Amino acid sequence: MNNKIILLATFFSSLVICPTLVAAEVEVEWTEPEKYRDIRAGEENKKNFQANTFYNFEKHFAKLAEKLPNEQVLKINVTDVDLAGSTMHGGMSRVRIIKEVDFPRLKFSYQLIDKNADKMISSNEVNLKNMGFMQHAGSKYRNKALMYEKRMLDKWFRKTFMQ
Repeated sequence: MNNKIILLATFFSSLVICPTLVAAEVEVEWTEPEKYRDIRAGEENKKNFQANTFYNFEKHFAKLAEKLPNEQVLKINVTDVDLAGSTMHGGMSRVRIIKEVDFPRLKFSYQLIDKNADKMISSNEVNLKNMGFMQHAGSKYRNKALMYEKRMLDKWFRKTFMQ
């Protein structure tokens, strides 16, 4: 009985230490963010908002890459961001208003590399936009940061890597 408990404890602790055995590495580069179309904060400090936005994108790219083999590296170079909605003054404060005309856009290039063979598997320039972003009822990202952008990236990732 004690051996089974020790074996189970060892197994579960290894899951905590190595939660993903098949996950590609991700490298995200932000090229000239001061020229991005729209990465403006509402009430939040501009620098903090940009850092949080980049962090959320990077975390999402890493989550997507969990579906790729661990011998691969996904390199992303983001060259433009236009978040859903736009910031406007609402009385004394600045808020992000979401309207259909202010659809999300993301421009980046990617390279998928086999790190064992040091060989490029695929690469491309990507210009994503979702003009119908408000027409989709429900979302697994409802009330989460970048919910429209994440849904757009999910669709791109499935179409590009999961065929």
